Amino acid sequence: MALCNNNALTDLNLATNYLGDEAGITLAMALSKNIALKHLNLRNNKLGNKAGEALAEALCKNVMLTNLDLGCNRLGKSAGKALAETLYKNTVLTDLDLSNNKLDESAGKALADALCKNTTLTDLNLYDIQLGESIVKALAETLCKNITLTKLNLENCLLGNNGLDELAGKALVDALYKNTTSIKLDLIDNGLGELAGELLAVALCKNTTLFKFRN
Repeated sequence: MALCNNNALTDLNLATNYLGDEAGITLAMALSKNIALKHLNLRNNKLGNKAGEALAEALCKNVMLTNLDLGCNRLGKSAGKALAETLYKNTVLTDLDLSNNKLDESAGKALADALCKNTTLTDLNLYDIQLGESIVKALAETLCKNITLTKLNLENCLLGNNGLDELAGKALVDALYKNTTSIKLDLIDNGLGELAGELLAVALCKNTTLFKFRN
């Protein structure tokens, strides 16, 4: 594939081409060898777990790619976990968009755990992924430990559903107390409820680093 040997192309946008897994795997093979590409948009391409896993493996070898958009695909549990493993090893990726995929709570937990160790990712988009309430504590732990993330989109992730319970709400509040990074946090449309709202209001009075908060 031409991409393997191309040393000039830095930005490739293949959004909405419905490539499917087979083409996605081929692209991943090329990506593992490419030494120039910095931005890759594969949004809305019907990529499933096989392509997601192949791309995750490629990212462990690639030392140039900084921006990867995998939004609006069919990535599920195994692809999500594979990408989480990548975040432990990859030291160049700064922007990752996984919005509108089929990741579950276990994949979300794996991503949250990886972010506690990752020191390069600055922007993570998880919009419209049904992570569920059980992931809140793991995400709170991430906000406590991660010092590089500056933008985290958790809009419409079912974090509260029928209202966040007190323990989860307090975990999130404690994270905002301890977080020392200037960060934009999006929690819109999560059904966090009245209690969580009250706790967050108190936290925001004391937080000195959160520069944009949407709830």
